[in-house]
Amino acid sequence: MKTLSLISLAAIILFSNCTEQKEKAQVKKSKKIIERKKPATPVSYRLVNSKEWIKPHQANTSLLHMACTINRADIAHIQKMDSIIVSNDSTADIAYFMPFPVSVAALNDIDKIIFFSYSTQSFAAYENGEMIYTGATNMGRKNDPTPTGLFFTNWKAEKTTSTFNDEWELKWNFNIANKLGVGWHEYEMPGYPASHSCLRLMEEDAKYLYTWADQWVLNKKDEVEVQGTPVIVFGSYDFNGPKPWKKVLANPHALDITEKDIAAIVSPYLPQVMAAQQKRTAVK
Repeated sequence: MKTLSLISLAAIILFSNCTEQKEKAQVKKSKKIIERKKPATPVSYRLVNSKEWIKPHQANTSLLHMACTINRADIAHIQKMDSIIVSNDSTADIAYFMPFPVSVAALNDIDKIIFFSYSTQSFAAYENGEMIYTGATNMGRKNDPTPTGLFFTNWKAEKTTSTFNDEWELKWNFNIANKLGVGWHEYEMPGYPASHSCLRLMEEDAKYLYTWADQWVLNKKDEVEVQGTPVIVFGSYDFNGPKPWKKVLANPHALDITEKDIAAIVSPYLPQVMAAQQKRTAVK
């Protein structure tokens, strides 16, 4: 009877552990529900006179932000342009007018990750496979290209100065390559890769990622104990060609990055990303 009781107790403990692990796995894989308004009609674009279009929409900050995002330029620069690209649907979520997919099954097990696309000058942040945020960027110019590959966010500062020129003030700066001095931050966006290797963002976007991404954790010896949020920079930019986003006028899906593309991009970095994530979870 005693042996039977011990076996029964062991079975109960084993069952409880399995149930607990299963519940934890289910919680980990649960996705945020993102409410997005889809376009009422198929996505399409048109070319408009910049000043004539901006004038009646000056009070509509969300619409102006969408126009800036589509043209990869801040409001100060699109005001100087002769013409800009705008969407024929001004009410749908910006996610449907940017290259990245709104969901990626290959990212389901990754808590947080950010992608920057050099070729489309855009970025997207994901939580467990669901896009949380997307926007435009102006990356490194031809002579100072942004390095590509896998990085992790490390330190951040609401305001700092550039390592290239101490007169350049960088707001909402989040470093991703400490020794190289590369990170994202708010700075003027002329509508093409113009930085000294950093990832320029509009203020609204820089502030969001600044708050959303995680910093690294250092030990008492200032050694990295826990990595920050993974960041993958990929692709290349044709500096001799026209602005890539102009292609959407003829083909609205010309810049699309598919789920399959993202799966292939993340695949070689997946072991490193998951190892860093497991360590962060263990420390928490």
